[in-house]
Amino acid sequence: MRMNANTTSHPAPSSAAFNAVDLTRRLIDIESITYNECAVGQFLAEFLDSRGFSVETMPVAQDRESRCQGERFNVYAHTGGETPDVVFSTHMDTVPPFIPSSEDADYIYGRGACDAKGIIAAQIAAAEYLRNSDVKAALLFVVGEERDSAGAKVANLNPRGSRFLVNGEPTDNRIALASKGTLRAEIRATGRMAHSAYPELGESATHKLIEALHRLLALQLPVSAEIGPSTLNIGLIEGGRAPNVIADHGSAQLMIRLVGPSEETRAAIEAAVAGLATVDYALEIPFMEFRHIEGIPSMVAAFTTDVPWLSAWGVPLLLGPGSIHVAHTPHERLAKRELFEAIDLYVEVAKRLVSGTA
Repeated sequence: MRMNANTTSHPAPSSAAFNAVDLTRRLIDIESITYNECAVGQFLAEFLDSRGFSVETMPVAQDRESRCQGERFNVYAHTGGETPDVVFSTHMDTVPPFIPSSEDADYIYGRGACDAKGIIAAQIAAAEYLRNSDVKAALLFVVGEERDSAGAKVANLNPRGSRFLVNGEPTDNRIALASKGTLRAEIRATGRMAHSAYPELGESATHKLIEALHRLLALQLPVSAEIGPSTLNIGLIEGGRAPNVIADHGSAQLMIRLVGPSEETRAAIEAAVAGLATVDYALEIPFMEFRHIEGIPSMVAAFTTDVPWLSAWGVPLLLGPGSIHVAHTPHERLAKRELFEAIDLYVEVAKRLVSGTA
């Protein structure tokens, strides 16, 4: 991996604190839907440079869907010459559509408010505070988390020797004990076309697909006493040619949330559709368990994160402000109270990790 040749270093950081609410809104107002993160990356690189961090960029390959006019990259910021103890990390990209920022007395609104631009602001504030402590903290902001974790995979090829990685996602400021994995599967059925008035002359792929999906919905998937059940969602269905034609093809895309290794679930899916359809697996993100920190409320994340692709960056933890229940919705928001609580939590967690009291 090549690093940006314009790495900068400022040994005397700015002493003036920034407004975390204002920074969150400025980030929200830069549209950064996945594959279009170049502008927000450039903003963060310049902002962190102005705050006295040494800033490096990690180029990430453009996707065919990219609308970036320039380079797409991760942003890594640190204190020059230091190997970090703790790296705070989250993602710069968002899901569509773009929603500009607004606020009232209690909340910040807009796309990315909690997933994850408020988290970026909280992590920067925590890293600045820790520059005056015995904890060496750095920042890693990546692209592509909402689609393919491309930025995290690039970053994992260039670790910086950190002992701990504190990944930010909306966990209501509770520390995650685990995050469910993901298994994406495509079910395909084939048949033979015929006139619908004479179905005996054809073989309906859609009828086979419906029966296969019925069997899948009836599966007893693995359950973890600590984490909860696996879940299965049939997200997309398509097939056939016309209402008066016996269908020669049909397919469905599934998303299974894993609570352990995928082998048992894969075997159950394949057995359920045998004789009716075939299965292809498009994506797997493994189930993850995390360390707990005494005294901090905990939760289990039913969603997946970049953490499985950042294994070289240290022992992972998952923690951040905001609710996943409003992320990816038209009314995404972040409580200002949670934003400021998150800054204090990130500082506390980093100090306890490094001191061995976590």
